[in-house]
Amino acid sequence: MKDIMRAKCLISSEIETLINQQIKKEAHSSAIYLSMASWCNQHGYDFSSDYFFKQAEEEREHQLKFFKYVLDMGGNAISPEISDIKAEYNSFREVFEEALDQEIAVTQSIKNIAARCHKEQDYVTLEFLNWFFREQREEEYKARRALELFDVIGEEGTGRWQIDKHVGGISYTEG
Repeated sequence: MKDIMRAKCLISSEIETLINQQIKKEAHSSAIYLSMASWCNQHGYDFSSDYFFKQAEEEREHQLKFFKYVLDMGGNAISPEISDIKAEYNSFREVFEEALDQEIAVTQSIKNIAARCHKEQDYVTLEFLNWFFREQREEEYKARRALELFDVIGEEGTGRWQIDKHVGGISYTEG
């Protein structure tokens, strides 16, 4: 019966596995951003807290897009277990450094799925991934711009307050 089901699946078992791993990465990212939102809130960075709540929601949406895609293709989407979420940060800047690192890691993971799709000539999944590449370009841009505020504004005096105030206004417009 499993072989019959696999014949009806429009993605290979390798691609399905990679996408299920991506589902877990997106869920993990969402949980990390919730933790960052909590840390910012506890330290009085309300605008940054709101920013990370929005990021958490976006990552959850990404997780669900991948999840639904696997199901739509006849595969078995797996709801992941998430653990080991960092709750404490050494500084306001560290939160944003880790956010950028997280976005870069997600982009690399999606690139790995695309590389496998190229190898298998899975053009349907490649087309699906294009949306995520555009999204990651935006996410990395916003994360870099937020981190750049620390260098442009500086953290001394009211610097952290100014950074917090400006984080929510960062936007990306395709050129």
